[in-house]
Amino acid sequence: MIPSQQIVPGMTLSLEGKLFRVESVVKVTVAKGQPFIKTSLRNLANDKMVEKNFKVGLEVSDVQLEERQIEFLYLEGKNYLFLDIGNLDQVLVPPDVIGDNVNFLKEGTPLEATFYGETIFSVELPQFLELMVSKTGDPTEKGAHSNSTKEAVLETGARLEVPPFIEAGDVIKVDTRTQEYIQRV
Repeated sequence: MIPSQQIVPGMTLSLEGKLFRVESVVKVTVAKGQPFIKTSLRNLANDKMVEKNFKVGLEVSDVQLEERQIEFLYLEGKNYLFLDIGNLDQVLVPPDVIGDNVNFLKEGTPLEATFYGETIFSVELPQFLELMVSKTGDPTEKGAHSNSTKEAVLETGARLEVPPFIEAGDVIKVDTRTQEYIQRV
């Protein structure tokens, strides 16, 4: 527990049984009345933003999140099964936590996971992954011939635009944050 005036951006708070990351904090003083702390909070369960005011001196519950390395094993029902590298436990992760990262998941892919106790709140892929091209489409013209691209389907099912010289069976480097082709490996 900490006093409200010690809240800083980046901190994680537990309010009414939910976890929130502090995005911004402003101390507001008014001519008449009590000063208060105005915060913008991101709900870690659904990623929605909320604004909350705290009285100065009010005790709030801050929590520590833990970063752990996990490795993708396989899809089990609708959830994704991972291996916690640190303690070798298996961890089930719901699809809403995985989000768009599912486009680049393959067996053995390492991820950074944010835990609170045994609950995972977010996962992050490495910025670059090397993936095999399963199939490619026909090149499409976009102005000059040197700028033409074609769609490629990767071994994970992700679709992205690649240069015309990329063929099925090639291994390419992909930026998982922008979902773009970087180079042939």
